[in-house]
Amino acid sequence: MRLPYIPNPPEFIEEADKAVLERIKQRRGEKGLIALDRTLLHSPPVADGWNSFLGAIRTRTSLPPSIRETAIARVAVLNKAWYEWESHSPILRAAEGISSEHINAVLNSTPRTVGKGIQDERHAAVLSYTDAMTLDISVPDEVFAELKKHFSEQEVVEITATVAAYNCVSRFLVALDVGETNGQKGPEKDWEL
Repeated sequence: MRLPYIPNPPEFIEEADKAVLERIKQRRGEKGLIALDRTLLHSPPVADGWNSFLGAIRTRTSLPPSIRETAIARVAVLNKAWYEWESHSPILRAAEGISSEHINAVLNSTPRTVGKGIQDERHAAVLSYTDAMTLDISVPDEVFAELKKHFSEQEVVEITATVAAYNCVSRFLVALDVGETNGQKGPEKDWEL
């Protein structure tokens, strides 16, 4: 970690900062504050906005967990944000219908190439779109057309916002080495369910 984590529990004096802390704790529930929160809380206004935005991405979109977490886990792999991978790959693994082959494809597919084992065409379209957004920023027309073939306009916006948001998250995590795992090579072996 490049910055020290704030104490847990934080020792805020300002009422506004205490209110931010309570909103974050409410969203996290029993899990409590995580390393990311304890980094963001160096700036309570940033932590508050982050909590609201990422809370919406994680809990208020219409996307099924398998689609959302395929995108998030793939961003983590592409950006070598292993703290993010460690947080989201178990959620992907728990998503309905997800196989160990799918997780291995998310982890091991060559960038810009959908690997063998992806669950179905919908998930493959999300993987290709995530790769384009993350690696090239500009999405080729054919990649977008394939995504649009499988998803409504609302879902396309939500997938795009998810990929964009988690690129932000991964860049923050890696730059500050939150969780002290981002310098690792990542998982060494295939996932087993």
